[in-house]
Amino acid sequence: QVQLVESGGGLVQAGGSLRLSCAASGRTFSNYAMGWFRQAPGKEREFVAAISRRGGSTAYADSVKGRFTISRDNAQNTVYLQMNSLKPEDTAVYYCAADSGVPWTLAQTTQSSYDYWGQGTQVTVSA
Repeated sequence: QVQLVESGGGLVQAGGSLRLSCAASGRTFSNYAMGWFRQAPGKEREFVAAISRRGGSTAYADSVKGRFTISRDNAQNTVYLQMNSLKPEDTAVYYCAADSGVPWTLAQTTQSSYDYWGQGTQVTVSA
């Protein structure tokens, strides 16, 4: 089992930046593909970004492509989400997740494939 703890959320003006972190503990971090998802009020949780086990492959939702960057540091057991040019529609609770059942090179975009989830961190973007 792996435990995930997100941090770095907060309130930012439109056009600003935030960097989310997700610290993992419990198992070998490099065994897991990692993803970021978000859930806005009244909406279903949706995929944001994913990264393969060694970081060689990434995937992004169309809505964040070119603005968000996912990265990981396997030595620090941490995955990051750099969010630039934030928009009010990016307001949501952001969750990181870990998936152990994928090939080494896959950046998993399918939410149901993920085994472990963090508690989430709130990101609020004001207009």
